[in-house]
Amino acid sequence: MAGGLIIAAPQSGTGKTVIAAGLLRLLRRRGIRVAAAKAGPDYIDAGFLAAASGAPCRNLDPWAMRAATLSGELRALGDGAELVLCEGVMGLFDGAGSAARGSTAELALATGWPVILVADLQRQAASVAALVEGFARHRAGVSIAGVIFNRVASPRHAALAAEALQRSALDIKLLGAVPRAEALGLPSRHLGLVPAGEIAEIGAFLDRAAAAIEAAIDTAALVALARPARRGNAARGAPFPPLGARIAIARDAAFAFTYETVLEAWRAAGAALSVFSPLADEAPAPACDAVFLPGGYPELFAGQLAGNRRFVDGLRDAARRGATLYGECGGYMVMGRELVDAAGTAHAMAGLLPLATSFAARKLHLGYREARLGAAGPLGAAGQAFRGHEFHYATVTAEGEGAPLFAVADVEGAALGAAGRVAGKVMGSFVHLVDRA
Repeated sequence: MAGGLIIAAPQSGTGKTVIAAGLLRLLRRRGIRVAAAKAGPDYIDAGFLAAASGAPCRNLDPWAMRAATLSGELRALGDGAELVLCEGVMGLFDGAGSAARGSTAELALATGWPVILVADLQRQAASVAALVEGFARHRAGVSIAGVIFNRVASPRHAALAAEALQRSALDIKLLGAVPRAEALGLPSRHLGLVPAGEIAEIGAFLDRAAAAIEAAIDTAALVALARPARRGNAARGAPFPPLGARIAIARDAAFAFTYETVLEAWRAAGAALSVFSPLADEAPAPACDAVFLPGGYPELFAGQLAGNRRFVDGLRDAARRGATLYGECGGYMVMGRELVDAAGTAHAMAGLLPLATSFAARKLHLGYREARLGAAGPLGAAGQAFRGHEFHYATVTAEGEGAPLFAVADVEGAALGAAGRVAGKVMGSFVHLVDRA
């Protein structure tokens, strides 16, 4: 059984994605069979880990996933791998609601994987010892087995921090100190890092990260800290049923946010999957009986998408012949009537749902969601509950007549009202579904 480690940090922005990706790239080059995982509902960081490991990255979410689903993901990660490297989400103890649900710490408790804490040494030196000690003692059962110093200014800077950590008498191994380097910076946009698929030199970047890791970190000591995951034996079911027997899935820079778990479950249920690129003006396969428009960045390509007639007409043709069309977040916006971009320009969308959205006045919508179906349909029976998340800056300027797809609550169970729209077999919402509740 493969051992696992969680690469976590005291807060976001410490560089843990670069550390995790660099480790995966380096260990893979050394012939170690590595598997990548990402804690929580994240598509973008997972893309970097997938590029580094050479295989899809699996999301592990202790709040949004049922125990059987999480167990199945752990089993799939361990199949054929010697080491599973999981990047945490936000700070180690950060999560949703008053109980910090879905935190990296909660995942560490569920799996039993030791934590490697990435401590950013910018603007501190000896004080890092107090930070590490606090994190190590904060929650029983969460084992911080090692520390990596990141963005170190000089050998003397690293030595001051290392000496302070040694004086703390913690049984935590310092695995190395990675120097500050502009070459290891990554560009960002409104939902986080620019996706790996949009970075032309992603291979060269990962090579630089691997070289920095190799020069600075005791990787043999790090690998030795890994431990097998605790996991149950419950059978994993599909997060939600296949939308059809032949599902066309939009996939490109505008529609990049899909979970491997969902696609695998659809294949396992017998569905045939095909992909098409709306940005390349491709239409869904004519033989498909379902179309999935996942989230992504359609707001950045609204003008291009509006002018891609084969794509738009293909969606409309699929709806006319009775195919199921389902959109999440960005996909939902494209199924609407209008999308206003950040410059205030309105672009006509597919017009399949009575929805208009705008990025001219951005507003953050972020959080876990429990979504309950208002009526029976391709996603399941009326009242079927799902868990997922919402993360976007779009403002709804019109969400016209029609039945809502879901009734939505937050992580605390507080009702947030109706979400999404349904028009026959065309449906969507801003919620990214992860699993059945």
